[in-house]
Amino acid sequence: MLLPYKKSRLSSVQIIVFFYISSVMISSFLLMLPIFHQPGTTITYVDSLFTAASAISVTGLSPITISEVFNEGGIILLTFLFQIGGIGIMTLGTFFLMMMGQKIGLVQRKWIATDHNRPTMAGLVQLTRSILVLTIIIELVGTLLLGGYFLWSGYQPNWISALYHGYFASISAFTNAGFDLYGNSLINFAGDFYVQSVTILLMICGAIGFPVLIEINNYFICKRNNQRFTFSLFTKITTLTYFALIVIGLILFLLFENDIFLQGKSWIESFYYALFHSTTTRSAGLSTMDVSTLSTPTIFLLSALMFIGASPSSVGGGIRTTTLFVLIAAIITNMRGRTSVKVFGRELVQEDIMKSFMVFFVASFLVFSAVISLLWIEGLPMQQILFEVCSAFGTTGLSMGITSELSTPGKLILIFMMVIGRIGIINLLLFLKKDDSKDRYHYPKERVIIGQ
Repeated sequence: MLLPYKKSRLSSVQIIVFFYISSVMISSFLLMLPIFHQPGTTITYVDSLFTAASAISVTGLSPITISEVFNEGGIILLTFLFQIGGIGIMTLGTFFLMMMGQKIGLVQRKWIATDHNRPTMAGLVQLTRSILVLTIIIELVGTLLLGGYFLWSGYQPNWISALYHGYFASISAFTNAGFDLYGNSLINFAGDFYVQSVTILLMICGAIGFPVLIEINNYFICKRNNQRFTFSLFTKITTLTYFALIVIGLILFLLFENDIFLQGKSWIESFYYALFHSTTTRSAGLSTMDVSTLSTPTIFLLSALMFIGASPSSVGGGIRTTTLFVLIAAIITNMRGRTSVKVFGRELVQEDIMKSFMVFFVASFLVFSAVISLLWIEGLPMQQILFEVCSAFGTTGLSMGITSELSTPGKLILIFMMVIGRIGIINLLLFLKKDDSKDRYHYPKERVIIGQ
């Protein structure tokens, strides 16, 4: 008698991972095409793969200067890849299905929920619409604000060039892609506080998380209609942690660099250097200075901030801000002798607390392994390696200038870290997870000594 055949299916997490990996591979071949290159320029496949992975994961690390290698068509292609990585491949896919009049079924809704790390499938089509509308509005406003200023201030000679540069800068900042057209990030605008202010706002909008932006929009709608609105626990935790990290990073940057990089600079220059680089470590990767000139304490500070990264369901990577908050809240609760974690009048689910510790442990292990591997392969100073790895994992893109010096194995390690940073640790664990099965028996329980 034949046993019944059980058809194996890929989970929604595995499909999402394959979608992103496929996008990186296809993009790497597209970026190799001469029609996207400047006349007389070529690019190796490894560098093309690295650039594609960096664009899809909206990281910004690159072994090449994109304006020297790619023409206008290649630059436009890169901005489309930023959108895939920033907004989410399933959000864009759902948008095209809706444009063609297709119905969004249960399978597609599962994919969207996985792509945006949503616990339920309720309201996902509306979520997709809201994300697309907000993205278009924010990027359009950013393009006009920056493009108009580039023309008015004389940075660009005509309105076509000004809008082109404003378009790229707006998308790069909002999606936290971290790429630039100048070869030195935003160092040319180190003294231009208008460009920095607009860029900071765009970076915050991208990294704070789409659910937060949607709730803020709903709050103003309810306020206009004299209706009551209550922010979710997620928005409260995310907003508090996000801006607390910016303030802490700003203060420590000013403290560490007061007598070093910031020496002799005015208070407004010092403030913007500190604010910009505390904000950009959430995931953006744009910079108004050469970070390799910073002191060792600041390098480790920025590395830690990049490791934490942005908020969940945003354009950024890292362990995410909510993970840090839950870790700290759980530790404080345990120190006070309590068993349940209570914040903002709500009690956290034990499963979410466990997930936070899992994410932190796995992320730390991956970063540690990558650092050790690169130290062995490349032989570069540890702080440079650590900075680059945290930048890749946090999909940030800040660099101390060693990306182009890495060997092929070193670049492949960073590619892996960038992809993991974009996919997320939870999705990585679910991708590797086997089918659930109940234990048929249990052994006697016994306590072990922990921590000392």
